Amino acid sequence: MSEQYVRGLEEVDATQVAVVGGKAAHLGGLSRIEGIRVPAGFCVTTAAFRRIMAEAPSIDERLDRLSRSDPDDREAIRTLSAQIRRTIEETAVPDDLAAAITRELARFGEQAAYAVRSSATAEDLPTASFAGQQDTYLNVMGPTAILQHISRCWASLFTERAVTYRRRNGIDDRTVHMAVVVQRMVFPHAAGILFTADPVTGDRKTATVDAGFGLGEALVSGLVNPDVFTVRHGEVVTKAIAAKQRAVHALPAGGTREVAIDTQRQQQPALTDAQVVRLVRLGRRIEAHFGRPQDIEWCLADDGFQIVQSRPITTLFPIPETGDQENHVYVSVGHGQMMTDPMKPLGLSMWQLTAMVAMHEAGGRLFVDVTRRLASSATRAGLLDIIGRGDPLVRDALETVLDRDDFVPSLPDAGPGGPPAGGASAPIETDPAVVTELIERSQASVAALERDIRTKTGPALFDFLLEAFEEHKRALSDPLSMQAIMAGMEATWWLNDKLQEWLGEKNAADTLTLSAPDNVTSEMGLALLDVADVIRPYPDVVAFLRRVDGEDFLDDLAKLAGGTEARDAVEAYLDRYGMRCVGEIDITRPRWRERPATLVPVILDNVRNFEPGAAERRFEQGRQKARKKEQDVLSRLRALPDGDRKADEAKRMIDRVRTFIGYREYPKYGIVSRYFVYKQALLAEAERLVRADVLADKEDIFYLTFQELHDVVRTHQVDDRLIERRKEAFRSYHALTPPRVLTSDGEALTGAYRRDDVPAGALVGLPVSAGTVEGRARVILDMAEADLEAGDILVTPFTDPSWSPLFVAAAGLVTEVGGLMTHGAVIAREYGLPAVVGVERATRLIRDGQRIRVHGTDGYVEILP
Repeated sequence: MSEQYVRGLEEVDATQVAVVGGKAAHLGGLSRIEGIRVPAGFCVTTAAFRRIMAEAPSIDERLDRLSRSDPDDREAIRTLSAQIRRTIEETAVPDDLAAAITRELARFGEQAAYAVRSSATAEDLPTASFAGQQDTYLNVMGPTAILQHISRCWASLFTERAVTYRRRNGIDDRTVHMAVVVQRMVFPHAAGILFTADPVTGDRKTATVDAGFGLGEALVSGLVNPDVFTVRHGEVVTKAIAAKQRAVHALPAGGTREVAIDTQRQQQPALTDAQVVRLVRLGRRIEAHFGRPQDIEWCLADDGFQIVQSRPITTLFPIPETGDQENHVYVSVGHGQMMTDPMKPLGLSMWQLTAMVAMHEAGGRLFVDVTRRLASSATRAGLLDIIGRGDPLVRDALETVLDRDDFVPSLPDAGPGGPPAGGASAPIETDPAVVTELIERSQASVAALERDIRTKTGPALFDFLLEAFEEHKRALSDPLSMQAIMAGMEATWWLNDKLQEWLGEKNAADTLTLSAPDNVTSEMGLALLDVADVIRPYPDVVAFLRRVDGEDFLDDLAKLAGGTEARDAVEAYLDRYGMRCVGEIDITRPRWRERPATLVPVILDNVRNFEPGAAERRFEQGRQKARKKEQDVLSRLRALPDGDRKADEAKRMIDRVRTFIGYREYPKYGIVSRYFVYKQALLAEAERLVRADVLADKEDIFYLTFQELHDVVRTHQVDDRLIERRKEAFRSYHALTPPRVLTSDGEALTGAYRRDDVPAGALVGLPVSAGTVEGRARVILDMAEADLEAGDILVTPFTDPSWSPLFVAAAGLVTEVGGLMTHGAVIAREYGLPAVVGVERATRLIRDGQRIRVHGTDGYVEILP
């Protein structure tokens, strides 16, 4: 009977997490690595814990109450978890279980000192470390004390912090079990933590060692500042020796206590450089064994280093897999597309199959490898220029990498073929008919797709889609479309540069682009004002919409006075814009047509904040403002030396901006329109697979790549475990912050604004829409929870086109991500909203409801008292 309750550490490995928990499984794996020493000991398995839980009185009922409690009700969680802990600690350990543990103790020395440590089944996982969530007890002596501390470890599964952490990570309390590790105590001279990758920068080639005197508890508990060593390529490259005034030592009769360190010893390093290098070599061996960077707890005793724990570092952003050993530099696609959330596998693979450039996936995000273009001086300047105009932080991050002479190789100037990034496109005639023709082409292409896809099912659908993706790419790379986009962007840059040079005016093009024609994204925001105009006269409809809960409310509207008109207005809006949603580059995201309730808060804000006819008035006011600005600029230019030439050039560029800048938004609308057609066809296929009992849920297809889904449709077989692993990985990716630039060493670079023209304490960003506005900050992370009053300033991580209906009610805009030509910036200029984008951590530094001042011309935000 005893063997199921107790296992020697030398018997366990990573395959037995369910039996011995994460910590013990890792320790067992460590003990098998040649040259790695782990203190001897054993594990009390989860079978023992389950037995205690079965014998503990009223535990089931308390677990039920805990699972039903509100995750935000801290008091309820604190009370219930304390009751559960007390019940477990007071439950007597059955005689046969106590005997099995005592027998194992006799093997290692019954009166020796031990560390008794929790080892939960959800602990030290690749996706969640649970570091510090359960308890460890040091220097425990004698069988009675050890049994008592094992009970405490079992109970520590229900500390308030552990329960809260599981809630945040979507883990059910009943699915986690507790094993306990009992190890011979080590009495070290020094102890600490080794990270085999830099936990701050992510650099996998750099290791850091934190070291202090005595037991490692002094560092873990924050009692002392450690010595910090940085090691790269086998040598210490930096070190900071701290004044270590205290240490934690073991007491002869058991337990530990803090002691003061002699003054002359406080400034001495806890390790020599040679010891640090030797420790990192051991760490690299451990990292190679587990296949990923590790966070390692170590002790230095008389006869060398012993390892007491190793877990994966879960905060590092993964590196794209290339299969070679060369250096690579990657730029984030999500920062350019205003969607930095992780994407599901189907979304990633569909974007890769329909994009114009090769992309690499890491952490649920997409990246473009720019190494070759940086390596050739012929393409480097063009790449940096166009990236810098869009997002200076990305340019700064790339220049940081280039400043390290040895990272990016130098290629001969021939470089890869194709035009340089941002190179001059062929001139285009300033003619509105060009835009009309391009829009008609796009509409015809989408209509043909909708018509031809109707008859396609099964493997034939996938053959058809692969051809449709080629048409998708052809439309994206249409030379006339590219010329029209570049003409609008280059004219904007020209106006901003020249009018600052000639008139000393910053960002003059912002006013000149107000209410530009043919902008499908700004029209989408104004069209929702028209929907509000239809609804506003009907109080019953407004009251009904305030209570909407669920997606089938449109059918119920018709029962109310004015409800038919309201429903028809919303339906007409969805017919034109229902393919849009937040994060729309991920095909798996629910579209407005699928979840129309998303729009209800915005419609209600519009009903409350605006008078009838607001859309037309807004557009006309913007147009008049732009015309007035044009006349003002041209008359001031004519008064300058050589003024007629300057005014003529400026007039040509203003006409070009007015003609083409609105079209900048249309290709994305075309892409997303096509995406919704693809999605509906694939979901119809998924429903057939559910009916055939191949899939449990139609949305399981979102966790397969396009090719994998093709195979499932062909074979009617699916790997359910793969789908579960993908779901877990996707959940874990939400905790990762994607970098703007990532290197193959794993270094994540954010870039910095090199500016000294900003007041102290202000949040720096990129000025994208001129003007200054002061108001209440509304920090909104989910469009479906929008609640804007007139004069509010919208603060959000990123805004793709789907956010433009919110811009209508906002007085200003602040985002964490974005550039001069990303969608949010273009629409902010169209509506005349002062806007600053690329403000790092804006949603954390600005609190909802604070008063702020947005300097859209100078690119900074002040938080007001």
